[in-house]
Amino acid sequence: MIETQKYNFSFTAGSLRFRELEKVIKHFDTDEELNFVEDFGGGKSSTGKRVFDEIKKRYSNLTEYQRELYLKSDSQTQRQLAFLAVCKTFSFIRDFVVEVIRDKALIFDYELSEGEYLSFFRRKQENHVEMDSLSEETVYKVKQVTFKFLEQAGIINNIKEKQIQPQFLFDDIKKVVVKDNPQWLKVFLLSDIDIENSN
Repeated sequence: MIETQKYNFSFTAGSLRFRELEKVIKHFDTDEELNFVEDFGGGKSSTGKRVFDEIKKRYSNLTEYQRELYLKSDSQTQRQLAFLAVCKTFSFIRDFVVEVIRDKALIFDYELSEGEYLSFFRRKQENHVEMDSLSEETVYKVKQVTFKFLEQAGIINNIKEKQIQPQFLFDDIKKVVVKDNPQWLKVFLLSDIDIENSN
């Protein structure tokens, strides 16, 4: 699952947007009408189209079973599935969660620091030449939005304190993740033993 692929940083324009993702799933899977200018753009066509295109990428990375569960779940499960879609779409976020946050959670170290994020970022720059062309402003935005995702998904308590939160997954969400690839349970900070037992 984890391979070196080019990082895509188009997520800087958004947030978890789990409500909008529900609309996109309904649009494609149940033929529900969608007005992206009003629903996503606040009346602006270009904004609506950009947000729709962004969420469509996330939609396409969820399996049919994950999308079905999304439509019949409460907001907590929807947030978890929306976060899964983000991690599947943006390998930078996935890598940060799996390589830094999960490793800390597994040794019961729940204090996440900005320094740990910066160390991760610099380490990744060595293998990802595409990061060299990011402007200072984009680098700042990437950090800001990454922590925003983590807060909205309940991986950390808030952007200021950055306390890592132990995750609880219901069996139905575990099932649709395992059916896809059990390794994706790592983005919810599960240990290898817990992942093994989920199969």
